Amino acid sequence: MSVPCRRLPSVRRSRRRGGRVRRPVEGEVHVHYGQIYVESDPDSFGPDLRESFAGQSAGLCGAATPGALWLSTGLHTGSVGFTVEVHDQAPPLDPAWEDVVEASFRPVSAGSALVQWAGEASWDLALEETDYRVRYCAQGMDEAHRQDTRLDDEPQLDCYLLQFWPAPPAPDRVLKQTSATAAYWHDYARRQPAPPTPAERAEAERQARLAQEQVEEESRLAYERWQWGGRSPSRALREVSGNVRGLLVFDPALVHAIDAATPGTQRTTALLAARRACEAAGLTDLDWIAAGLTALAEGRPLPSPLDDPAQAWRALEADPRVPDRSVAQAVPPKRPPFQPPAHSDTHAPMPKPATLPRITGPAAALVKPPDRAAPPTPQPGEAAPHTVRVTFGELDSSLRMSQPHMALPALLGAAEADLLQAALDAVYAAVTAYGEDYQTLLQEIRSACQEL
Repeated sequence: MSVPCRRLPSVRRSRRRGGRVRRPVEGEVHVHYGQIYVESDPDSFGPDLRESFAGQSAGLCGAATPGALWLSTGLHTGSVGFTVEVHDQAPPLDPAWEDVVEASFRPVSAGSALVQWAGEASWDLALEETDYRVRYCAQGMDEAHRQDTRLDDEPQLDCYLLQFWPAPPAPDRVLKQTSATAAYWHDYARRQPAPPTPAERAEAERQARLAQEQVEEESRLAYERWQWGGRSPSRALREVSGNVRGLLVFDPALVHAIDAATPGTQRTTALLAARRACEAAGLTDLDWIAAGLTALAEGRPLPSPLDDPAQAWRALEADPRVPDRSVAQAVPPKRPPFQPPAHSDTHAPMPKPATLPRITGPAAALVKPPDRAAPPTPQPGEAAPHTVRVTFGELDSSLRMSQPHMALPALLGAAEADLLQAALDAVYAAVTAYGEDYQTLLQEIRSACQEL
């Protein structure tokens, strides 16, 4: 006997008729809420009751959800006899079964399984991805429904046979109805609206996907506008190199103003920022710094040693006239956190705000503090050491930086061929050179941009 159920029909008769049969499940399975399933979609959370029986005339075996079957049982909770057979042709129907329905089924993957409620257990059915006819046979449904729950030491009340064989799609049908429980489920199925056609389902999925993409794009654009001070950046700002992100956190409106300025205004802004940075750091009395500022003002390339950044840094290190000045780190103003669009119910991931890099060039040895070992002294023929300092999280306003080393990048940045980058880099470097007093500088730069 295949399952220990009273008055069990013969589930092996098909073998004696010449057909081949495979039984991946044979024995007892546990059910909850009077249901168990066949699933083949690895990305699905299981079939839905209404969708499973939509448009069917037969209850008990809901096959309207692609790649899934909803199988109803009389018992609410407990173990039922259950056999699954896979045939190579239609098996004969044993008349001893009390309730019998048929439907069509096609797995959507090679991983079909009989699955208990909430995925508590499963049995691999090894079905091919082809069209099958499914026959679901039941016995003892009413008695099991009345009993509701079966304990482990109680006799079996209902049993089921689920058969598969290759066959083209065909309408579902009721082959035999005996129990009131089956009659209830047949009536339930017939009251469900017809399921969407494949074309309607595909269109609904396409519309849902487009709506989701639109919500995600709106959230992305809103986050971008928040990053750029309430407005979207121009193409030039998106593509410009240099320290545009560094200046953005200090004054996004100024970034947009510099972007909208004429090339002449951008050049003048870069020169003004470079000059103010050098003045604040006490570098304008150095002949080679003064020569660089003059070259910028006259639209000429930077002279030596400023025409080579490595040489410029070495000159700054070697010149004894460089003032020993320090400045606290410039701390950008705080702004409200990003708020996604109110209509958005998506969980679209937002890019993490970029951490602002604080570049000190070769000034690490002149920072007051940190309490760190001094960099090694370069040997003859070696390049001067350059140190990059990156700060994560809140900036330490007590950390003091070498002001001349903060100012030199403003002069070098102002000489960039791309005038937008030159202005942005020079202003950002000047902000770091001014440190805690950077608002004084930005006020002058804003006024200059409005007047030019």
